Amino acid sequence: MKDISKSIDACAAYYGEQAAEMKQYLIDGEKKALALPNRGPILFTEKGHVHPDILNAYSTYGFYIFEGALSSDEVKDLKDDLEKMRENFPTEMGATLDAKGRPALGSDRGGLALQWAKPLSDPLGGTDMFNGRHQVKLFEPTADVDAPTATPLYLGGSLQYSDACLRAYAHPGLLKIAAAINGDDFVPFHEGLFIKDAGLGASVSWHQDGDTHWDNPAFHENIHGFNFMGQVYGSTAVNGVWVVPGSHREGRINIVELISKAGTERLPEAVPIICNPGDVVINNRQLLHGSFANTGLETRVTANFGFHPRASVLNVRGAGLHAEAATFDEDFIKHRSRLIGIAIAARQERFPDEEPYQYAPIKNDIEKPVWNEAVKASLKNYNLMDLSI
Repeated sequence: MKDISKSIDACAAYYGEQAAEMKQYLIDGEKKALALPNRGPILFTEKGHVHPDILNAYSTYGFYIFEGALSSDEVKDLKDDLEKMRENFPTEMGATLDAKGRPALGSDRGGLALQWAKPLSDPLGGTDMFNGRHQVKLFEPTADVDAPTATPLYLGGSLQYSDACLRAYAHPGLLKIAAAINGDDFVPFHEGLFIKDAGLGASVSWHQDGDTHWDNPAFHENIHGFNFMGQVYGSTAVNGVWVVPGSHREGRINIVELISKAGTERLPEAVPIICNPGDVVINNRQLLHGSFANTGLETRVTANFGFHPRASVLNVRGAGLHAEAATFDEDFIKHRSRLIGIAIAARQERFPDEEPYQYAPIKNDIEKPVWNEAVKASLKNYNLMDLSI
Protein backbone atom coordinates (compact mmCIF):
# COMPACT_ATOMS: atom_id res chain seq x y z
CA MET A 1 0.00 0.00 0.00
CA LYS A 2 1.07 3.57 -0.67
CA ASP A 3 2.97 5.43 2.07
CA ILE A 4 0.62 8.21 3.13
CA SER A 5 2.60 9.54 6.10
CA LYS A 6 2.83 13.02 4.53
CA SER A 7 -0.90 13.01 3.88
CA ILE A 8 -1.57 11.96 7.47
CA ASP A 9 0.55 14.86 8.73
CA ALA A 10 -1.25 17.27 6.40
CA CYS A 11 -4.62 15.96 7.58
CA ALA A 12 -3.80 16.14 11.28
CA ALA A 13 -2.62 19.74 10.98
CA TYR A 14 -6.24 20.82 10.40
CA TYR A 15 -7.28 19.48 13.80
CA GLY A 16 -5.46 22.01 15.98
CA GLU A 17 -5.16 20.83 19.58
CA GLN A 18 -6.42 17.40 18.53
CA ALA A 19 -3.80 16.97 15.80
CA ALA A 20 -1.79 14.33 17.68
CA GLU A 21 -4.92 12.31 18.51
CA MET A 22 -6.15 12.46 14.91
CA LYS A 23 -2.76 11.41 13.57
CA GLN A 24 -2.59 8.40 15.89
CA TYR A 25 -6.18 7.47 15.04
CA LEU A 26 -5.34 7.37 11.33
CA ILE A 27 -2.16 5.34 11.90
CA ASP A 28 -3.86 2.85 14.22
CA GLY A 29 -6.87 2.55 11.93
CA GLU A 30 -4.72 1.69 8.94
CA LYS A 31 -2.91 -1.03 10.89
CA LYS A 32 -6.17 -2.56 12.10
CA ALA A 33 -7.69 -2.45 8.62
CA LEU A 34 -4.76 -4.18 6.95
CA ALA A 35 -4.78 -6.89 9.63
CA LEU A 36 -8.34 -7.97 8.81
CA PRO A 37 -8.72 -11.17 6.71
CA ASN A 38 -11.17 -9.63 4.25
CA ARG A 39 -9.19 -8.76 1.15
CA GLY A 40 -7.88 -10.59 -1.89
CA PRO A 41 -8.69 -11.31 -5.54
CA ILE A 42 -12.07 -12.52 -6.74
CA LEU A 43 -11.89 -16.29 -6.33
CA PHE A 44 -14.18 -19.12 -7.40
CA THR A 45 -14.32 -22.81 -6.56
CA GLU A 46 -13.73 -25.56 -9.12
CA LYS A 47 -17.49 -25.62 -9.67
CA GLY A 48 -17.54 -21.91 -10.45
CA HIS A 49 -19.09 -20.72 -7.19
CA VAL A 50 -17.84 -17.68 -5.30
CA HIS A 51 -15.24 -18.96 -2.84
CA PRO A 52 -16.86 -19.55 0.57
CA ASP A 53 -14.02 -17.77 2.37
CA ILE A 54 -15.06 -14.56 0.63
CA LEU A 55 -18.72 -14.96 1.54
CA ASN A 56 -17.89 -15.87 5.15
CA ALA A 57 -15.58 -12.89 5.59
CA TYR A 58 -18.16 -10.56 4.02
CA SER A 59 -20.83 -11.88 6.35
CA THR A 60 -18.56 -11.47 9.37
CA TYR A 61 -17.22 -7.98 8.71
CA GLY A 62 -19.85 -6.48 6.39
CA PHE A 63 -17.29 -5.54 3.74
CA TYR A 64 -14.66 -7.18 1.54
CA ILE A 65 -11.96 -5.73 -0.71
CA PHE A 66 -11.50 -7.38 -4.11
CA GLU A 67 -7.94 -6.50 -4.98
CA GLY A 68 -7.23 -5.74 -8.64
CA ALA A 69 -10.81 -6.45 -9.71
CA LEU A 70 -10.69 -3.72 -12.36
CA SER A 71 -7.95 -4.12 -14.97
CA SER A 72 -5.52 -1.34 -15.78
CA ASP A 73 -7.48 -0.75 -19.00
CA GLU A 74 -10.69 -0.32 -17.04
CA VAL A 75 -9.09 2.06 -14.59
CA LYS A 76 -7.69 4.12 -17.46
CA ASP A 77 -11.13 4.20 -19.10
CA LEU A 78 -12.64 5.46 -15.85
CA LYS A 79 -9.97 8.13 -15.46
CA ASP A 80 -10.47 9.27 -19.06
CA ASP A 81 -14.23 9.52 -18.57
CA LEU A 82 -13.77 11.39 -15.30
CA GLU A 83 -11.54 13.92 -17.01
CA LYS A 84 -14.13 14.48 -19.73
CA MET A 85 -16.94 14.78 -17.18
CA ARG A 86 -15.01 17.26 -15.04
CA GLU A 87 -14.43 19.44 -18.11
CA ASN A 88 -18.20 19.56 -18.46
CA PHE A 89 -18.98 20.27 -14.79
CA PRO A 90 -20.78 23.55 -14.08
CA THR A 91 -18.40 26.45 -13.45
CA GLU A 92 -19.87 26.68 -9.94
CA MET A 93 -22.75 25.36 -7.88
CA GLY A 94 -26.02 26.36 -9.53
CA ALA A 95 -24.48 27.24 -12.90
CA THR A 96 -25.96 25.73 -16.05
CA LEU A 97 -22.87 26.15 -18.26
CA ASP A 98 -19.37 24.72 -18.11
CA ALA A 99 -16.11 26.66 -18.53
CA LYS A 100 -16.41 26.40 -22.34
CA GLY A 101 -19.95 27.78 -22.39
CA ARG A 102 -21.58 24.42 -23.07
CA PRO A 103 -24.64 23.09 -21.20
CA ALA A 104 -23.15 21.66 -18.03
CA LEU A 105 -23.20 17.99 -17.11
CA GLY A 106 -26.53 17.11 -15.52
CA SER A 107 -28.13 20.49 -16.25
CA ASP A 108 -30.84 18.83 -18.34
CA ARG A 109 -31.33 15.81 -16.06
CA GLY A 110 -33.70 15.09 -13.19
CA GLY A 111 -33.21 13.38 -9.89
CA LEU A 112 -29.94 13.26 -8.01
CA ALA A 113 -27.44 14.83 -10.42
CA LEU A 114 -24.26 16.71 -9.41
CA GLN A 115 -24.29 17.55 -5.71
CA TRP A 116 -22.03 20.21 -4.15
CA ALA A 117 -20.85 21.04 -0.65
CA LYS A 118 -18.82 23.68 1.15
CA PRO A 119 -15.19 22.50 1.22
CA LEU A 120 -14.37 20.28 4.23
CA SER A 121 -17.90 20.63 5.56
CA ASP A 122 -20.36 18.02 6.78
CA PRO A 123 -23.45 18.94 4.74
CA LEU A 124 -25.66 16.06 5.92
CA GLY A 125 -24.67 15.50 9.54
CA GLY A 126 -27.29 16.46 12.10
CA THR A 127 -29.89 17.37 9.46
CA ASP A 128 -33.21 15.84 8.43
CA MET A 129 -31.95 15.12 4.91
CA PHE A 130 -31.98 11.50 3.78
CA ASN A 131 -34.58 10.78 6.46
CA GLY A 132 -32.20 11.94 9.18
CA ARG A 133 -29.88 8.95 8.83
CA HIS A 134 -26.80 11.15 9.42
CA GLN A 135 -27.55 11.70 13.09
CA VAL A 136 -24.48 13.71 14.14
CA LYS A 137 -22.40 16.49 12.58
CA LEU A 138 -18.69 15.75 12.27
CA PHE A 139 -15.91 18.24 12.94
CA GLU A 140 -15.62 20.70 10.04
CA PRO A 141 -12.02 21.82 9.45
CA THR A 142 -11.42 25.31 8.07
CA ALA A 143 -10.54 25.16 4.38
CA ASP A 144 -7.62 27.09 2.95
CA VAL A 145 -8.29 30.75 2.11
CA ASP A 146 -8.03 30.09 -1.62
CA ALA A 147 -10.59 27.26 -1.57
CA PRO A 148 -13.70 27.64 -3.75
CA THR A 149 -17.02 28.37 -2.11
CA ALA A 150 -18.32 24.91 -3.08
CA THR A 151 -16.81 21.65 -4.28
CA PRO A 152 -18.38 18.69 -6.13
CA LEU A 153 -19.32 15.86 -3.79
CA TYR A 154 -21.52 13.35 -5.63
CA LEU A 155 -22.80 12.62 -9.13
CA GLY A 156 -25.94 10.49 -9.21
CA GLY A 157 -27.07 8.40 -12.16
CA SER A 158 -23.49 7.97 -13.36
CA LEU A 159 -24.23 5.25 -15.93
CA GLN A 160 -25.85 7.80 -18.27
CA TYR A 161 -22.72 9.98 -18.24
CA SER A 162 -19.89 7.44 -18.40
CA ASP A 163 -19.55 4.42 -20.66
CA ALA A 164 -16.67 3.24 -18.48
CA CYS A 165 -18.91 3.24 -15.40
CA LEU A 166 -21.57 1.36 -17.35
CA ARG A 167 -19.05 -1.28 -18.38
CA ALA A 168 -17.69 -1.66 -14.84
CA TYR A 169 -21.29 -2.19 -13.72
CA ALA A 170 -21.35 -5.37 -15.84
CA HIS A 171 -18.08 -6.85 -14.53
CA PRO A 172 -18.82 -10.61 -14.70
CA GLY A 173 -16.95 -11.48 -11.53
CA LEU A 174 -18.72 -8.78 -9.53
CA LEU A 175 -22.12 -9.79 -10.89
CA LYS A 176 -21.44 -13.39 -9.85
CA ILE A 177 -20.80 -12.08 -6.36
CA ALA A 178 -24.06 -10.12 -6.48
CA ALA A 179 -25.90 -13.33 -7.41
CA ALA A 180 -24.17 -15.32 -4.66
CA ILE A 181 -25.34 -12.83 -2.02
CA ASN A 182 -28.69 -11.61 -3.34
CA GLY A 183 -29.79 -14.51 -5.53
CA ASP A 184 -29.67 -15.02 -9.31
CA ASP A 185 -32.63 -12.65 -9.71
CA PHE A 186 -30.90 -9.74 -7.96
CA VAL A 187 -31.99 -6.25 -8.99
CA PRO A 188 -30.35 -2.80 -9.26
CA PHE A 189 -30.30 -0.13 -6.59
CA HIS A 190 -28.54 3.15 -7.54
CA GLU A 191 -25.26 4.27 -9.11
CA GLY A 192 -23.08 7.31 -8.58
CA LEU A 193 -19.63 8.82 -8.19
CA PHE A 194 -18.29 10.02 -4.85
CA ILE A 195 -15.76 12.82 -5.29
CA LYS A 196 -13.38 13.69 -2.45
CA ASP A 197 -10.86 16.14 -3.85
CA ALA A 198 -7.64 16.63 -1.89
CA GLY A 199 -7.92 19.47 0.60
CA LEU A 200 -11.57 20.09 -0.33
CA GLY A 201 -13.70 16.94 -0.11
CA ALA A 202 -16.61 17.16 2.30
CA SER A 203 -17.24 14.59 5.00
CA VAL A 204 -20.14 12.14 5.11
CA SER A 205 -21.26 11.70 8.69
CA TRP A 206 -21.59 8.28 10.33
CA HIS A 207 -24.70 6.52 9.09
CA GLN A 208 -26.30 3.26 8.01
CA ASP A 209 -27.92 3.04 4.59
CA GLY A 210 -31.34 1.55 4.21
CA ASP A 211 -34.69 2.83 5.44
CA THR A 212 -37.46 0.42 4.59
CA HIS A 213 -36.83 -2.85 6.36
CA TRP A 214 -35.40 -2.18 9.82
CA ASP A 215 -38.63 -3.35 11.48
CA ASN A 216 -39.38 -6.09 8.96
CA PRO A 217 -40.15 -9.36 10.82
CA ALA A 218 -38.08 -11.12 8.14
CA PHE A 219 -35.09 -8.81 8.76
CA HIS A 220 -31.71 -10.28 7.86
CA GLU A 221 -28.20 -8.97 7.38
CA ASN A 222 -28.55 -8.56 3.60
CA ILE A 223 -32.09 -7.21 3.39
CA HIS A 224 -31.04 -3.66 2.38
CA GLY A 225 -28.57 -4.87 -0.26
CA PHE A 226 -25.02 -3.69 -0.79
CA ASN A 227 -22.84 -1.29 -2.76
CA PHE A 228 -19.79 -2.04 -4.84
CA MET A 229 -17.25 0.77 -4.56
CA GLY A 230 -14.74 0.81 -7.42
CA GLN A 231 -11.60 2.77 -6.56
CA VAL A 232 -10.26 4.92 -9.38
CA TYR A 233 -7.29 6.47 -7.56
CA GLY A 234 -7.19 4.38 -4.41
CA SER A 235 -8.51 4.90 -0.90
CA THR A 236 -6.60 5.74 2.28
CA ALA A 237 -7.19 6.29 5.98
CA VAL A 238 -7.29 10.02 5.23
CA ASN A 239 -9.66 10.21 2.25
CA GLY A 240 -11.50 6.90 2.48
CA VAL A 241 -14.64 5.48 4.04
CA TRP A 242 -14.41 4.25 7.63
CA VAL A 243 -16.59 1.37 8.81
CA VAL A 244 -17.44 -0.43 12.04
CA PRO A 245 -16.87 -4.12 11.19
CA GLY A 246 -19.82 -6.39 11.95
CA SER A 247 -22.27 -3.55 12.65
CA HIS A 248 -24.48 -4.63 9.73
CA ARG A 249 -25.87 -7.36 11.97
CA GLU A 250 -26.90 -5.08 14.84
CA GLY A 251 -30.06 -3.55 13.41
CA ARG A 252 -30.56 0.22 13.50
CA ILE A 253 -27.91 1.87 15.66
CA ASN A 254 -28.35 4.96 17.83
CA ILE A 255 -25.32 6.85 16.54
CA VAL A 256 -25.75 9.80 18.89
CA GLU A 257 -25.62 7.44 21.84
CA LEU A 258 -22.67 5.51 20.37
CA ILE A 259 -20.55 8.65 19.91
CA SER A 260 -21.56 9.99 23.32
CA LYS A 261 -20.43 6.75 24.93
CA ALA A 262 -17.14 6.81 23.03
CA GLY A 263 -16.57 10.45 23.93
CA THR A 264 -15.41 11.19 20.39
CA GLU A 265 -16.58 11.08 16.78
CA ARG A 266 -13.45 9.02 16.07
CA LEU A 267 -15.15 5.73 16.87
CA PRO A 268 -12.55 3.35 18.34
CA GLU A 269 -14.06 0.26 16.68
CA ALA A 270 -13.91 1.75 13.19
CA VAL A 271 -11.34 1.01 10.48
CA PRO A 272 -10.67 2.72 7.15
CA ILE A 273 -11.16 0.93 3.83
CA ILE A 274 -7.66 0.84 2.34
CA CYS A 275 -7.46 0.23 -1.42
CA ASN A 276 -5.25 0.58 -4.45
CA PRO A 277 -6.55 1.84 -7.82
CA GLY A 278 -8.65 -0.92 -9.41
CA ASP A 279 -9.71 -2.48 -6.12
CA VAL A 280 -13.47 -2.87 -5.63
CA VAL A 281 -15.09 -2.96 -2.19
CA ILE A 282 -18.38 -4.67 -1.44
CA ASN A 283 -20.01 -2.80 1.43
CA ASN A 284 -23.18 -3.95 3.19
CA ARG A 285 -25.61 -1.01 3.28
CA GLN A 286 -26.47 -1.73 6.91
CA LEU A 287 -22.83 -1.34 7.97
CA LEU A 288 -22.16 1.76 10.08
CA HIS A 289 -19.87 3.90 7.94
CA GLY A 290 -18.80 7.45 7.14
CA SER A 291 -15.86 9.51 5.95
CA PHE A 292 -14.01 12.48 7.36
CA ALA A 293 -13.32 15.65 5.40
CA ASN A 294 -10.45 15.08 2.98
CA THR A 295 -7.74 17.28 4.48
CA GLY A 296 -5.07 15.07 2.92
CA LEU A 297 -3.01 15.22 -0.25
CA GLU A 298 -4.74 12.54 -2.38
CA THR A 299 -8.05 12.73 -4.21
CA ARG A 300 -10.50 9.84 -3.98
CA VAL A 301 -13.14 9.10 -6.61
CA THR A 302 -15.31 6.04 -6.04
CA ALA A 303 -17.62 4.51 -8.63
CA ASN A 304 -20.58 3.22 -6.61
CA PHE A 305 -23.19 0.75 -7.86
CA GLY A 306 -25.46 -1.38 -5.71
CA PHE A 307 -27.81 -4.34 -5.89
CA HIS A 308 -30.73 -5.69 -3.85
CA PRO A 309 -32.39 -9.05 -3.32
CA ARG A 310 -35.55 -9.02 -5.45
CA ALA A 311 -37.65 -9.90 -2.39
CA SER A 312 -36.50 -6.68 -0.72
CA VAL A 313 -38.08 -4.49 -3.40
CA LEU A 314 -40.94 -6.43 -5.01
CA ASN A 315 -44.23 -4.66 -4.23
CA VAL A 316 -42.42 -2.51 -1.66
CA ARG A 317 -42.97 1.25 -1.38
CA GLY A 318 -39.59 2.91 -1.95
CA ALA A 319 -37.91 5.22 0.55
CA GLY A 320 -37.91 8.14 -1.89
CA LEU A 321 -34.28 9.13 -1.26
CA HIS A 322 -32.50 8.56 -4.56
CA ALA A 323 -35.68 8.93 -6.64
CA GLU A 324 -39.34 9.74 -6.13
CA ALA A 325 -41.12 7.26 -3.86
CA ALA A 326 -42.94 4.56 -5.84
CA THR A 327 -44.25 1.05 -5.36
CA PHE A 328 -41.92 -1.36 -7.11
CA ASP A 329 -44.12 -3.79 -8.99
CA GLU A 330 -42.91 -6.36 -11.52
CA ASP A 331 -43.05 -3.97 -14.48
CA PHE A 332 -41.19 -1.24 -12.61
CA ILE A 333 -38.42 -3.64 -11.56
CA LYS A 334 -38.13 -5.16 -15.04
CA HIS A 335 -37.76 -1.75 -16.65
CA ARG A 336 -35.12 -0.57 -14.16
CA SER A 337 -33.26 -3.90 -14.42
CA ARG A 338 -32.84 -3.49 -18.18
CA LEU A 339 -29.69 -1.51 -17.32
CA ILE A 340 -27.95 -4.75 -16.38
CA GLY A 341 -28.47 -6.26 -19.83
CA ILE A 342 -27.49 -3.02 -21.56
CA ALA A 343 -24.32 -2.80 -19.48
CA ILE A 344 -23.41 -6.39 -20.33
CA ALA A 345 -23.80 -5.61 -24.04
CA ALA A 346 -21.67 -2.46 -23.70
CA ARG A 347 -18.97 -4.36 -21.84
CA GLN A 348 -18.89 -7.15 -24.40
CA GLU A 349 -18.22 -4.60 -27.13
CA ARG A 350 -15.23 -3.20 -25.19
CA PHE A 351 -13.93 -6.59 -23.99
CA PRO A 352 -14.97 -9.10 -26.70
CA ASP A 353 -12.69 -11.89 -25.42
CA GLU A 354 -14.24 -11.87 -21.96
CA GLU A 355 -17.05 -14.30 -21.12
CA PRO A 356 -20.05 -12.09 -20.34
CA TYR A 357 -22.25 -12.59 -17.32
CA GLN A 358 -25.59 -14.30 -17.95
CA TYR A 359 -28.24 -12.38 -16.01
CA ALA A 360 -30.91 -14.95 -15.12
CA PRO A 361 -34.06 -12.77 -15.47
CA ILE A 362 -33.29 -12.06 -19.15
CA LYS A 363 -31.44 -15.24 -20.08
CA ASN A 364 -34.35 -16.69 -22.05
CA ASP A 365 -35.62 -13.45 -23.58
CA ILE A 366 -35.93 -13.63 -27.36
CA GLU A 367 -34.91 -10.00 -27.80
CA LYS A 368 -31.39 -9.60 -26.44
CA PRO A 369 -30.04 -6.28 -25.13
CA VAL A 370 -27.82 -4.29 -27.50
CA TRP A 371 -25.50 -1.31 -27.16
CA ASN A 372 -25.59 1.57 -29.63
CA GLU A 373 -26.08 5.32 -29.68
CA ALA A 374 -29.86 5.07 -29.56
CA VAL A 375 -29.72 2.84 -26.50
CA LYS A 376 -27.21 5.18 -24.90
CA ALA A 377 -29.56 8.11 -25.43
CA SER A 378 -32.38 6.12 -23.82
CA LEU A 379 -30.48 6.08 -20.52
CA LYS A 380 -31.28 9.74 -19.93
CA ASN A 381 -32.92 10.09 -16.51
CA TYR A 382 -32.90 6.31 -15.95
CA ASN A 383 -32.08 7.02 -12.30
CA LEU A 384 -35.57 8.44 -11.74
CA MET A 385 -36.53 4.79 -11.30
CA ASP A 386 -33.81 3.88 -8.77
CA LEU A 387 -34.90 1.15 -6.35
CA SER A 388 -34.28 3.06 -3.13
CA ILE A 389 -35.17 1.15 0.06
